[in-house]
Amino acid sequence: MRRHLHLYLTAVRFDLIEHARNRLAMVLVALFIPSWISLAYAVIPSQSVAFRLRATGRLLTPAGNQITQITGAINAATLITGFMMFAVTFNGGRFDRRLAMAGYPRIHLVLAKTTSLTLASGTITAYATAVICTAWNPRQPLQLAAALFCGAMTYGALGVVFGSLLRREVEGMFALVMTSLVDVGLQSPLAGGGTKSAAVQLLPTYGTMQAATAAGFTHRSLPGELAVQILWFAGAALLGLLAFRRRTKDALTAQSPFRSPWLPRNRQPARRARATSTPR
Repeated sequence: MRRHLHLYLTAVRFDLIEHARNRLAMVLVALFIPSWISLAYAVIPSQSVAFRLRATGRLLTPAGNQITQITGAINAATLITGFMMFAVTFNGGRFDRRLAMAGYPRIHLVLAKTTSLTLASGTITAYATAVICTAWNPRQPLQLAAALFCGAMTYGALGVVFGSLLRREVEGMFALVMTSLVDVGLQSPLAGGGTKSAAVQLLPTYGTMQAATAAGFTHRSLPGELAVQILWFAGAALLGLLAFRRRTKDALTAQSPFRSPWLPRNRQPARRARATSTPR
């Protein structure tokens, strides 16, 4: 038990160190989130915007700058979390393969990435929710934070998928940005007053948008929409797991001939004995 805990904590430390080295992500968390959310509140007019919330069927008329803050927080939290997980997966790919070749259990690497994703999502969403609460008082701040957290977890898992499958960094960044723009843009009440198309229910942050909007302007809790978002995360996490398994599969089939410090002695790959010739 202690051995597994040690392996897990070591893998978590590796991931957190990689996150800390991503200075751009740290700057985005510290500056972009409060700047974007504050600018949305200051620049967008405060006149009411009427739209019907699909999850409840209720007609809402919130201030334009307040609903823009919510959509901006969703966009910022999902993009930054996705970027962080893409970067740590893309840049640490060779390191993960080397660990797998040395016999490091993949389950501990996967659990470590899940832990770092949870910590990053929790920190970012708590920060974004606090910034919103300094401008006005959402009616359900806890549900707002939960909705942002589930959306960030979903995009973090997508970042792992892109980081495992795509070969160039620019491809992953483009995929994340375009996915977020299409996702949040089609759902924005300011864009179309709340679209009536049923296709929006298939978007990655549909549950987050519905639950966060309800949290901001109603007293209605929407556990069902949060459950939909959790299902999106589960699907993205499964894709990420399969992509990570594929990425390290070749490494596992070509085990290092040297003894691994992480495997039990009875599972160590045998060293190849040097061929010796006896003189006749």
